[in-house]
Amino acid sequence: MILAAGQGTRVRPLTKNVPKPMVPILGKPVLEYLIEHLARFGIREIMINVAFNHYKIENYFGDGHRWGVEIGYSYEGGREYGDIVPKALGSAGGMRKIQDFGGFFDDTTLVICGDAIIDLDIRAALDEHRHKGALASVVTLDVPRDQVQNYGVVVTDEESRVQSFQEKPRPDEAKSTLASTGIYIFEPEVLDLVPPKQEFDIGSQLFPLLVEQGKPFFAQKRFFNWIDIGRLTDYWSVLQRVLRGEVAQMDMPGNEVRQGVWVGLNTSIAWDSVQIVGPVYIGSNVRIEPGASIIGPTWIGHGSHIRAGARVERSILFEYTRVGEGMRFSEKILSPQYCVDRSGETLYVGDEHTPLRWGDARG
Repeated sequence: MILAAGQGTRVRPLTKNVPKPMVPILGKPVLEYLIEHLARFGIREIMINVAFNHYKIENYFGDGHRWGVEIGYSYEGGREYGDIVPKALGSAGGMRKIQDFGGFFDDTTLVICGDAIIDLDIRAALDEHRHKGALASVVTLDVPRDQVQNYGVVVTDEESRVQSFQEKPRPDEAKSTLASTGIYIFEPEVLDLVPPKQEFDIGSQLFPLLVEQGKPFFAQKRFFNWIDIGRLTDYWSVLQRVLRGEVAQMDMPGNEVRQGVWVGLNTSIAWDSVQIVGPVYIGSNVRIEPGASIIGPTWIGHGSHIRAGARVERSILFEYTRVGEGMRFSEKILSPQYCVDRSGETLYVGDEHTPLRWGDARG
């Protein structure tokens, strides 16, 4: 089960027109990396709950055959005043809807949030779940104490049985440093605790209910890469790490034409008069005019246009982004419509309060 029905409000404007699981990393949606990882471990049947901009997920992944899996979708929403309106049912409520409809969750189920990239050893996690006789398991990652305020924290006893939760506690108040990763393992009986046809959340409602009723509910402490893009600032940081080659199983596309510089098809680049310092990826049909500078880690999406004398440094350009002549962009996320800095401050094309000029390369 992949949870993908949320609005992704904390990473706007990236999610203004696309669901959060479709936000790209190295030109591929986050959700695609998840599906590939599940397929590597032999998981072939995948349900995805969808709501906002659902068709963008459904049109991209279809029935899943390209990845060697079967994908089904559960739309959450309904008709209001004659219009079909998306309305997420919460992570647990969405699962209960699927179960009531066709009984999909009739065996041990792995549940993953659709907005993170992981390299979890799924087989080992399932083995531990079964060995402990757990009804539910939450996979956790030990984080530095000074970072606990960014996570939901899981408090356990000596046998790893879950005792309580703390939502983003201050470091001096944290009873644990085990962060919930949004990866869960459930037995079918868990869904009996979820009320039908209403919004119900796994973390804030179902888990406290499991603890209250004394169910066999355990936390697993695992060591793996968990790349979360829960916030806009996370997205910029993740891309920087990926471009520096710090994340396994995420290879740069294109051809490496010089050290640390990868290029897609049919580019127009004034190689003799531009400065390009890797790691940099330049997508297909990108045009870079004389005198421009590209300083990595930087990703330039396909169809983009960097005008003469412009400088792009440690930034991400989505496809078809044009950077104006002589402009300087440092540590930014750019699209044809908006510009976001690493702190989340957003500017839009045509904003009179900024000297920065950029736009749509197709126009």
